[in-house]
Amino acid sequence: MTTLLPKTYGSSENGHSGSLRIRPDIVFVCKRPAYFTAFSGGVGLSPKAPGTVGTLIAFPLFWVLDHYLDSIHLLLLIDIFFIIGIWACGVTGKALGVPDHGGIVWDETVAFLLVLYFTPPGFTWSLAAFVLFRFFDIVKPQPIRYYDQHFKGGFGVMFDDIIAAFFTLICLAAWKAWVLSESYF
Repeated sequence: MTTLLPKTYGSSENGHSGSLRIRPDIVFVCKRPAYFTAFSGGVGLSPKAPGTVGTLIAFPLFWVLDHYLDSIHLLLLIDIFFIIGIWACGVTGKALGVPDHGGIVWDETVAFLLVLYFTPPGFTWSLAAFVLFRFFDIVKPQPIRYYDQHFKGGFGVMFDDIIAAFFTLICLAAWKAWVLSESYF
């Protein structure tokens, strides 16, 4: 019987390892619903910038959900996605041996769904939201860095991105309130 297991790294010549970690692939992602969710359906397997790809996947997901759900149900679904993410990211991080593996991108997807929910319509607003969110998620200024380092497990994975979303929305609101209200543009 042949068993398909994800590739591993960190093992020695004799097959023993001090820290054996799994290198996820599509077989791993499809093995359990938690893994599939944490990798946002597999987009976290992107070899380049998986967090950015995980953020980008929020656009079509938001457009579809926004089309079919009214505002309150969409916000409720984003909340449910957050709760599911705590579980999925926690389970997947344990399985991989890395609590916040780079391929775990559900946190970016859900946090950016929240950003899109509150972002005014239009390409310029969406682009600004995307750039700001990626900036805050990558740079992790305080207090995002604090929460990223001190909150562990699935909640920690999800929470720092929600704070990045909050910072993004504050910047967009400030721009709209102070700059656009002064009619500079």
